[in-house]
Amino acid sequence: MKIKFLGHAAFLITSEKGVRIITDPYKPGCFDGGIKYAPITEEADIVTISHEHDDHNSTSINGRPEFVRNPGKNTIKDILINGTQTFHDTGGGAERGMNTVFKMTIDGMNVVHLGDLGHPLSDETVKKIGDVDILLIPVGGYFTIDAETADGIARKLRPKIVIPMHFKTDKCGFPIASIDDYAENRDVKKVDGEFEISKENLPNIVTTYVLTPTK
Repeated sequence: MKIKFLGHAAFLITSEKGVRIITDPYKPGCFDGGIKYAPITEEADIVTISHEHDDHNSTSINGRPEFVRNPGKNTIKDILINGTQTFHDTGGGAERGMNTVFKMTIDGMNVVHLGDLGHPLSDETVKKIGDVDILLIPVGGYFTIDAETADGIARKLRPKIVIPMHFKTDKCGFPIASIDDYAENRDVKKVDGEFEISKENLPNIVTTYVLTPTK
């Protein structure tokens, strides 16, 4: 499996058989230019959308993909996708609405994308999500969970690999924290945009991968 960080909460995940999944694709220039990442030109077979905000829900994706938006189970091109309903805030969705956590089983590994999760996960939700190998987790705070909450969630879900997302960069004008708050006092593996991983090569202890956006 290859995992490429496009920017914000958008990743391109490519299976060993070449199935391409894009998560939460942004609309360039949305929110009055708050998102400055370049257009996503990569093709996809599957697109997951955690919620209907413009920095996560572009449908202008090449390749005629199938879009997955809602909680529940889907199998597309032999990829099992299980969506669990959560919230974009701490008020049960009253402020910013619902959020779907997507768990995708790819090449024998469970990849979980938390979308714009806005609250700590209950034990019940952790049980619903189940086993996690690779966790894509927002860390910027303000609109999502912050670094401290993200750390607690990662300890509950117990992934082998943690990949932070939804943090401040020079191409994101939102009032959120940079990756430094999450990476501080933590051993991280810095990756220039993309890396490849197999089930056999998963680390024995939790490892944080900080990917440089490619857009």
